Amino acid sequence: MKSGMKDKVAGKYHEAKGKVKEVTGKVIGKPNLEEEGKEEQAAGKLQEKVGQIKTVLGK
Repeated sequence: MKSGMKDKVAGKYHEAKGKVKEVTGKVIGKPNLEEEGKEEQAAGKLQEKVGQIKTVLGK
């Protein structure tokens, strides 16, 4: 698997994991967990974009 595809897959994984943390934090009333989830989602989106760029550049 090429590097760009690996980044895309990892990015999607982190987005999903972050969403779970965010929702869990809201449900159980833990704002720190909710914020951590939002940050992980943002990092996942960024990693996915990096993967898209690598794919376009052929890396």
